[in-house]
Amino acid sequence: MRASAVSTMLSKRRCFAAAANRIRPLARAFCDAPASRADAASGGAPGSQDHTQEVVGVKAAPDVLDVAIVGGGMVGLAVACALSNMPLTKHLRVGIIDSNPALKSRNHLTKNGIPDSRVSTVTPATISFFKDIGAWEHVQQQRHAFFGKMQVWDYTGLGYTRYNARDVGKEYLGCVVENKVLCNSLLLRLQEELDDIESVVYPTRLVSLTFPSKSRQAGMNPASSGQLSLGHATEELHRSNLVKLDLSDGRSLYSKLVIGADGSKSNVRQIAGIKTTGWNYPQSAIICTVEHAVENDCAWQRFLPSGPIALLPVGNNFSNIVWTMSPEESLCHKSMSPEEFVKSVNHALDFGYGPHPSSSALDHYMEQLFSGIGNTAASTKECFEVPPKATGVVSERMAFPLSLMHSHDYVSKRLALVGDAAHTVHPLAGQGVNLGFGDAAALAKVIAEGVSVGSDVGDLTLLQRYEKDRKAANVAMTAVLDGFQKLYSVDFGPLNVVRAAAFHGAQYISPLKRNIISYAMGDMKLPIFS
Repeated sequence: MRASAVSTMLSKRRCFAAAANRIRPLARAFCDAPASRADAASGGAPGSQDHTQEVVGVKAAPDVLDVAIVGGGMVGLAVACALSNMPLTKHLRVGIIDSNPALKSRNHLTKNGIPDSRVSTVTPATISFFKDIGAWEHVQQQRHAFFGKMQVWDYTGLGYTRYNARDVGKEYLGCVVENKVLCNSLLLRLQEELDDIESVVYPTRLVSLTFPSKSRQAGMNPASSGQLSLGHATEELHRSNLVKLDLSDGRSLYSKLVIGADGSKSNVRQIAGIKTTGWNYPQSAIICTVEHAVENDCAWQRFLPSGPIALLPVGNNFSNIVWTMSPEESLCHKSMSPEEFVKSVNHALDFGYGPHPSSSALDHYMEQLFSGIGNTAASTKECFEVPPKATGVVSERMAFPLSLMHSHDYVSKRLALVGDAAHTVHPLAGQGVNLGFGDAAALAKVIAEGVSVGSDVGDLTLLQRYEKDRKAANVAMTAVLDGFQKLYSVDFGPLNVVRAAAFHGAQYISPLKRNIISYAMGDMKLPIFS
């Protein structure tokens, strides 16, 4: 009996050792092997079946992702779309966490009807990014409006500047697109790339994040619990090195990388404890859609004592209004009758506050002085034009406070911030969303570079390359826009003269004008005379 017992014990030890030897390479495969497209399709959506594919005998759990994007707005969708479109990253298991029901709508939006008041002015650099990821063709099938001219002037009548795409040899300066069209185009492109987009979008909210800690990882001992199978223990060991995302529907996800794309009040940023610097402007912005008797093909912006008013073409005879004013004025303009509001808009864009700029001896002198510096820009000889008159307001008037915010850090281990979660700027040049799309393109590129050399996509050293690239560009643009806001917020005689001189310089110094246009179109070179 004793010899039989010893024999049985030795046999069990040999079997356990053989199983342990087999599980070691499987653990490495589970942690390192890229997920299949079937894995990406499963995503762990509510009610979805487990379609995970076995990787060398070990299943990739449906609640484990490579990239979890918190926020399904324009920038978050752009990151997902970029990752799904690149050969090096299209195998990654990506999840988008957002409870917005609009993410379920994936049909081309009709070009008829009234344009939404929430629009973005996308630059040629952003358009190029959308073309690269295959989303721009969907924008083209929906409502959008290119513009090749822009006029900026001051309420004092002392100066104006006109810009033309021909100044830099381009067809257009930018394109005004409704935010819902941009989101829808990205979703349509994702649907083309993914087998089952429903399993990638999690219609819920983030409740909490738990980042991996050395103590928690050290405490995970596969042999410490006899009730766990070795496969289960290996899976738990893998999860302990990932970020845990607890969702409002009661489920939990685990991810190698969490991307915070959840806006200026980012829950991800707050949970991660990333500090910010910024301030509130004593201004709010009114946005709405107005109608004209004629089609508008130019972007107009006039600086008023309380802030700029912009009139942007959105197609047909419609334009979008972005009007910056004091919070008290914004409440007043929201409550005005439609007729009073239209009258106020036309007053702000035409003779109200001051006369139209007119040519003077100074203009002729500056034109002659700088005519020999490089080739003369096409718009230098263009005269001031009166913008088209609004005939009616055709959408809801929305008001929102304005602020500047910049995160001290864009990244930490297994975390990256993009778009408004990392930075918000004044809307006077319409650059906010373009900075966000720049973030999306840069982060996706860095992730692809990491995958190409076998790096962990959540590795801090890898993510810091994204931060270094984008922080420099975003800080520069933030400083430029904040400077403009402060320069044009003071009504003071000598400063008015300085502003007028700046307008004249931008109008007649062709190299400076081209530099300004290139910078506004997405070239990150600062707009200085060169």
